[in-house]
Amino acid sequence: MSKILVISTSLRSHSNSEFLTEKMTEGIREAGHEVETISLKGKNLKFCTGCLVCQKTQKCVLNDDAVWIAEKVKMADTLVFSTPIYYYGLSGQMKTLLDRMNPLYPSDYQFRNVYLLTVAAEDESSTPERAVSSLQGWIDCFPKARLAGTLFCGGLNDAGEAAENSDILEKAYQFGKAVI
Repeated sequence: MSKILVISTSLRSHSNSEFLTEKMTEGIREAGHEVETISLKGKNLKFCTGCLVCQKTQKCVLNDDAVWIAEKVKMADTLVFSTPIYYYGLSGQMKTLLDRMNPLYPSDYQFRNVYLLTVAAEDESSTPERAVSSLQGWIDCFPKARLAGTLFCGGLNDAGEAAENSDILEKAYQFGKAVI
């Protein structure tokens, strides 16, 4: 049984990302894993200032929610990020969080497998490419980690539309069941 940390980066209430993240998490639990979900909704995340003090101390000089989230990330066996696609990339709040994970780089982080669930109004297969590439760039800084899987759920326009789409909910559930 793995300790899996799911980080939902959508800030919109009743978002498609939120519904799909819940369904995916149900699949993770059904597979027998211990899972914790953190939503970035309502969290205080400051921008990284690039001071690099964290490279020496493994602690960020900024005091906000990214500090305790980074500690949760460090101790998880597996990470699962969920993000809406904005302008064919990660949400800004996800990118901000990834930047703030810099203190983990020199640490003895536990995570090995990283997964990504992306959600967008567009449904072309190329839609999530830049989001996946951006997360891959972050993962590349952690030699013991790898991108273990992605799921793209496109064609979802209106808030909550995913909740009525049994096919896409089942895809998210099965994706969750496959997370290790």
